[in-house]
Amino acid sequence: MPMKIPFTKMHGAGNDFVVLDYTGRRFSLSKGQLQRIADRQRGVGCDQILVVEKAHEASSDFRYRIFNADGGEVEQCGNGARCFVKFVRAKRLTQKREIRVETLAGMIVPRLEADGEVTVDMGPARLESLQEVIEVQGAPVEVTLLSMGNPHAVQRVGDVDAAPVTTQGPLLEHHARFPNRVNAGYMQVIDRHHIRLRVWERGAGETLSCGTGACAAVISGVLRGLLDSPVQVQARGGALTISWAGGDNAVWMKGPAQVVFEGEMEL
Repeated sequence: MPMKIPFTKMHGAGNDFVVLDYTGRRFSLSKGQLQRIADRQRGVGCDQILVVEKAHEASSDFRYRIFNADGGEVEQCGNGARCFVKFVRAKRLTQKREIRVETLAGMIVPRLEADGEVTVDMGPARLESLQEVIEVQGAPVEVTLLSMGNPHAVQRVGDVDAAPVTTQGPLLEHHARFPNRVNAGYMQVIDRHHIRLRVWERGAGETLSCGTGACAAVISGVLRGLLDSPVQVQARGGALTISWAGGDNAVWMKGPAQVVFEGEMEL
């Protein structure tokens, strides 16, 4: 028997999501069903599907699960975290402006600000390699490797519009250096407080914005002496502001989150 799934379509700086409320029932969608929801021709269409569940820990408010368009579950999504807090408030699942949310990457703390944007404590970054050279089709590519709960390979480019995002990006994603795949970021430094960024996301392709990718790019730029916090990150879908005090301090991300429409999809 077909079943109808209620959903909310949202976006954060152009990074778009289908948000599902499973606080009152067990999540049981298959990989194929998730792929169909994300399909832009046969489904709702999105970069990622966000699932809201009850918290496992008493100190948390919710559990947050993220599935890429290919149906694979991933650890973190910064733009989605901003949409998450607006969703749970709009659905009256909480009245709090700041919530504690469990993810596969650990706890995050998104907060709805007075101006309508959302600030997220993304936790600390984990640096793997400041400057590593990876060979891609016989050519050397210099990247900074770090994790924001999910893996990123960030490279500096002179012109982000001309960067080989859609050709080199999938090769980096599936490179043997990254057995769990990687998000490939292409950063153009405008000045010490402003960058432009494009990201090829594993399992989703190029997205209009990537929250964890923005955090990773800014941290790589600060560590390489190119940037000073705070940094405005201009993606194709909008702007984010990233702040980091260095060391083991948390990375803070601020940006928009908006509802697009609501509906039901038959599966």
